[in-house]
Amino acid sequence: MEFPTGRAAAASRDAHLTLRRVERQQQLIEQLYAGPHRLTLRRLADGHRVTERTIARDLERLRHSGVPITVVPGRGGGATIDRTLSIAPIAFDLPEVAALMASLAALGPTASPSAASAMRKLAAALHAA
Repeated sequence: MEFPTGRAAAASRDAHLTLRRVERQQQLIEQLYAGPHRLTLRRLADGHRVTERTIARDLERLRHSGVPITVVPGRGGGATIDRTLSIAPIAFDLPEVAALMASLAALGPTASPSAASAMRKLAAALHAA
């Protein structure tokens, strides 16, 4: 078996790191949603075996993407997610559903309980139409 070298190896490594980041960010969302209180960046970092800075960057990316995460700095601080928000119904067209399903397939449709649930709902919506 040959292994990629040069640019191919770098691209493969970059893709792997991106996938790991996406998986970690999905897990962070689920942890924050399930947690009854703020979770410290240290606790999140230890649980994911990364640095607090990595967790801070992940949370910032998620916040900029629109995920309702609040980060409180300092002693007694941490991260929370607003679980009181209600989700309005969303109407997707077929290419949008396919894009979401392809993204979930790349992540691994069973990478997390919410990923598996989302994939089932998307597939059911396609079959119901």
